[in-house]
Amino acid sequence: MLKRTVYADNSATTRVSDNALHAMLPYFQEKFGNASSLHAAGREAARALIHARKQVADALNAEPNEIYFTSGGTEADNWAIKGGCAQQLKKGKRHIITTVFEHHAVLHCFELLEKSGFEVTYLPVSKDGYVTAQQVADAIRDDTALVSIMYANNEIGTIQPIAEIGKICRDKGVWFHTDAVQAVGNVPIDVKAQNIDMLSLSGHKIHAPKGIGVLYVRKGIVLQNLVDGGAQERNKRGGTENIASIVALGQAITDAAENVDAKVERLTKMRDRLIDGVLSAIPKSRLNGGREPRLCMSANFSFEGIEGEGMLLLLDMEGICASSGSACTSGSLDPSHVLMAIGLPHEIAHGSLRISFSEENTEEDVDYILEKLPPIIAKLRAMSPVWEG
Repeated sequence: MLKRTVYADNSATTRVSDNALHAMLPYFQEKFGNASSLHAAGREAARALIHARKQVADALNAEPNEIYFTSGGTEADNWAIKGGCAQQLKKGKRHIITTVFEHHAVLHCFELLEKSGFEVTYLPVSKDGYVTAQQVADAIRDDTALVSIMYANNEIGTIQPIAEIGKICRDKGVWFHTDAVQAVGNVPIDVKAQNIDMLSLSGHKIHAPKGIGVLYVRKGIVLQNLVDGGAQERNKRGGTENIASIVALGQAITDAAENVDAKVERLTKMRDRLIDGVLSAIPKSRLNGGREPRLCMSANFSFEGIEGEGMLLLLDMEGICASSGSACTSGSLDPSHVLMAIGLPHEIAHGSLRISFSEENTEEDVDYILEKLPPIIAKLRAMSPVWEG
């Protein structure tokens, strides 16, 4: 009998969709021209690039000339933050604002800028995993160059008040960047209505391939280049364009935008049934982050008396793919900085589990997780020298 497999780690990465795969395949062997070439094959690739740029722009309610393709969300974050601060420094602005529980792609940029002379305000978050627009307003100064706050947290899934923060920044003349890698495809996004100046997204979180992303930059904002060496991306990012992956991303984000309302409705019900089932079946368990607003497809739990690694291995033996936090820091022995930021002690933060669904998960997947997880927790607690339940 084949073992059942449940992939529930979609916050780490997603399967490339059939639509995205079919869209990109011709650009490997049939339409393989360089978009910078003048001949017919190059022009064909250039047309595909233009079309995909429009697809991304339409999904965000942006203009095509505001969309820049990158190698992923990490590069987009680096470009927005480092490139933005380099420009603002010319105006004498040396103060920047972020939160304590950003993705490391953001936090490491801020740490680097702090070492180079910028003053950083790290906003604390509530025990439920939220920052308020008023916190941002109170932190902005005359010399504030940039505010960068993630749209939705990659570990606990809490959604921040992006439109309100964006309006405060716009009113005060401060550039506002949001890392929306986890949010795109899971919430409706409108960069104009939400006063977003810069937005980062990653293809592999929305059923496109790995190695492709986007930075949206509002018209009128000029960033210092991060990657030099060519005239691609309107002289802003050197390097031959990854046309196949760009085409796939265009298709994937179009599908995501068209289906987001139905996805939110269906996955929210699955997520809530999972949360209620886990909390009722497992003593001394807790949901990390507030119940709402949170991503429709993500839930993060902590269980007293266990280590996350053992839990993940036993889940994997049952065919369940999940994580204990961000896949980008899975090699670290330190507890999650996100869970520490919301006030969890070390010993509880170590016993965390992130379950994240996609459109491809089913109600039967929820049933299977709820069947297998409680006995795994009970087994680990029975073996634990610190469990006193």
